[in-house]
Amino acid sequence: MVTAQRPTLVLVPGAWHLPSTWNLLRGELDDLGYASRAVKLPTTGPDPRGGLREDAEAVRAATEAIGGPVVVVAHSYGGIPATEGLADLPDVQQLVYLAAYVPDIHESLFSLHGAPDPDSKEELFPIGSDPRARLYADVPEAVADLAVSRLVDQRRQPFADRATRAAWQTVPSTYIITENDAAIPVRIQEQMALRAKSIRRIPTSHSPFLSRPAELAALLDEIARG
Repeated sequence: MVTAQRPTLVLVPGAWHLPSTWNLLRGELDDLGYASRAVKLPTTGPDPRGGLREDAEAVRAATEAIGGPVVVVAHSYGGIPATEGLADLPDVQQLVYLAAYVPDIHESLFSLHGAPDPDSKEELFPIGSDPRARLYADVPEAVADLAVSRLVDQRRQPFADRATRAAWQTVPSTYIITENDAAIPVRIQEQMALRAKSIRRIPTSHSPFLSRPAELAALLDEIARG
């Protein structure tokens, strides 16, 4: 049963992922008494459109619609629209970056990797040849197969768009480093985590909401209570 005084968790997926990627974690959060909502990012298919501004507006709208205390959990690319969209929202008690990008103003996903801006933002960004190894290395086989089957198209534009606001400068934030990550190297996570107020670790690949959902839910419970 959901306890009214607890914050609602807003879950922001990464690139190529739909809200259903959070289903296992949402079940665990429900058992702990937390309501949760998962955001659909417009730049992620089917029928992807727009850029960082549209994704940030989707995160902000989902958060504002709750009308009460919120903890936002952003995964991977989802950290960028969360950073852009959550500035100056008083109901956000905590912003949790889960193996996520933490841009400052004028930074983008490309710039955080030290890469130049692409010649064009209009194309789709390819997922790569082996998403299972990169994203789901420690995920149970059946769960990983389902996750791979649910991956969708992703626009390149929001990877190149630069942040104009940085919510972590004013919103209490925690970074969860995924210690066996093959998608975002731990050294890059550790650099970005320095921008958060606190740092936690979990010994998983890039997707602990699929590999260890109960353990991740317990960690989020600790963070929300803290």
